Amino acid sequence: MVDQFQTEARSKDELIDLITQEMKRIREKLAELKVQIDQTQLVVDREQHRNADIAAELRTIQDNIETVPRQDIRAKYDEALDARFRLTTMRGQLEKFQSTREQLERDQQLLSQIINRLQGVDVMPASAESKESGGTSKGVANIVRIISAQEEERQRLARQMHDGPAQSLTNFILQAEICQRLFDRNPARAAEELNNLKTVASATFQKVRDFIFDLRPMMLDDLGVIPTVRRYVDNFREKNDISVKLDILGEERRMQTHREVLIFRGIQELMVFARDYASATEISIMLDMSGDPLKINVSDNGRGFDAEAAFANPEEQSQDPRVQGLITLREKFELTGGSVSIFSSEAEGTEVRMELPASE
Repeated sequence: MVDQFQTEARSKDELIDLITQEMKRIREKLAELKVQIDQTQLVVDREQHRNADIAAELRTIQDNIETVPRQDIRAKYDEALDARFRLTTMRGQLEKFQSTREQLERDQQLLSQIINRLQGVDVMPASAESKESGGTSKGVANIVRIISAQEEERQRLARQMHDGPAQSLTNFILQAEICQRLFDRNPARAAEELNNLKTVASATFQKVRDFIFDLRPMMLDDLGVIPTVRRYVDNFREKNDISVKLDILGEERRMQTHREVLIFRGIQELMVFARDYASATEISIMLDMSGDPLKINVSDNGRGFDAEAAFANPEEQSQDPRVQGLITLREKFELTGGSVSIFSSEAEGTEVRMELPASE
């Protein structure tokens, strides 16, 4: 009995030491983040002033559009786009720093509560302590990954909006102003500008449609996951120099909306990973709807990674967005009763096998 108490006391002291070290690391990281947030906030403020100054200069140009050389208009327009992009980027960076700080503060508070409990009451039974601490740690890690994934997705959408629709709409405004000024004194030139505007508008409209489809395909609600996957694969082939093979087994059927979304997003994310991180030239997708659970396999011939090492120590892979994305994907499937298995090596590409119950 005495030996047992001594063992438990040592375990408690070791745990307190570990928590104390982690809290020290968090405090140091919070101090670094404070400096980064303050510096980034100064840059954001400066870029906001810069954007306001450029907007005033653009209004002056619009008021004197007939006398300002076209190359000067274009130069100021490019400067405005650059300033807007930099402001958007720095705002996204600031939000990321602030989100990280909030998460670290929550972790710090949780660890403080744990260490206070350890110092104030008897040690819990080993099995219960392991279960509670393990569950808490896993829950915190899941939250961190979900928040990071959300912030990365917001930044990606912000970049897409800036490089696509936002830039085109700014150009529309400029061309419309030019047409308005030219109607009376040079109708032929105005007609030419309008024709150019119509061409650019058509191309931009198609880009917006593609953007909306990637963001949330409406046909997913109307027609289901199979037609949506087929459409996405076709568009992916057209836009990327990648061979994509799609096999559908079993009869098409509708499922609960969140399950169809989960299947589509899983396939979409894995195809993007294969393109952006693995530099794959071939992707193979198999979607088996014939049984329960449903089975989805996505494999590529691109650059793989040591999956066994990555998922054995996920914290060490925190800077690898593909690994973090796969971990988040697996957690989403597990929350709905499914599973995800990842097989990858640096020489043989990556294969992801997903299973999902067809219903609750």
